[in-house]
Amino acid sequence: MFETFQPQTFQLANGIQIHGVIGGSGPPLLLLHGFPQTHVCWHKVAPELTARFTVVATDLRGYGASSKPEAGENHLNYSKRAMALDQLHVMQQLGFRRFSVAGHDRGGRVAHRLALDHPEAVERLAVLDIAPTATMYASTNRSFAEAYYHWFFLIQPFDLPERLIGASADYFLRWTLNAWCKVDGAITEEAFASYRQAFESPGAIHAACEDYRASATIDLEHDLVDHRAGRRLAMPVLALWGLKGTVGREFDVWQVWRDKSASQVSGKDLYCGHFLPEEAPEETASELLNFLRA
Repeated sequence: MFETFQPQTFQLANGIQIHGVIGGSGPPLLLLHGFPQTHVCWHKVAPELTARFTVVATDLRGYGASSKPEAGENHLNYSKRAMALDQLHVMQQLGFRRFSVAGHDRGGRVAHRLALDHPEAVERLAVLDIAPTATMYASTNRSFAEAYYHWFFLIQPFDLPERLIGASADYFLRWTLNAWCKVDGAITEEAFASYRQAFESPGAIHAACEDYRASATIDLEHDLVDHRAGRRLAMPVLALWGLKGTVGREFDVWQVWRDKSASQVSGKDLYCGHFLPEEAPEETASELLNFLRA
């Protein structure tokens, strides 16, 4: 699915290994995936971006072929701060001191933290089908909780969600992808096979749960510190979301990102569900290109 890309595994100074693929030429662009996927979610979009950019698509810590460390105290090792630092070090290893980043779902949350913690490194930020974590938790109602039940299921104490999901991981994965995808056939069987292999690998389900546990604990603590300090995003921001998805229905996506930014914010809904890079790849690529070339 990434025929023109080169796979690479980055050994970081913190002992973490991050797996990714690299292709194209031009200014650097980092692509980050979400749950329950891997860098493969970009396989329809990334080739379109390589004519203009050096594209780096990675597996987040805890996902795919990347390391799955122990959680640490208060889920520290799966904080978005730790996960963002991994990605910063990957780009630095490649010689990129400044770059743009686009993140979908969990990758959008990592990208958001990366942009807040390291504004000198992030030139432009694109977030796909998310509102800020603290905003979503603070605005929880019945409709949101029903649609995003996994936010409250995956954070339950070890090892309840791990044991229940692990009893039928293939079913959980396929049900989840089908429920969130609103374009028939958008997630190809080849892509699904890759997601399944990654999801069923040792430690993957636990790592995903730790990612969500961190979001409900230490990530909110970090967000609260930012809020009290009045920290806002310093770079241009693009927010894209699915017209048929939950985020666009429950939140004024453009406005919530405008509230988080001290710079220019643009936004648009696409006619699809949650998985923009796979359900609406041409539109996603076009919007990213227009934003990144501005």
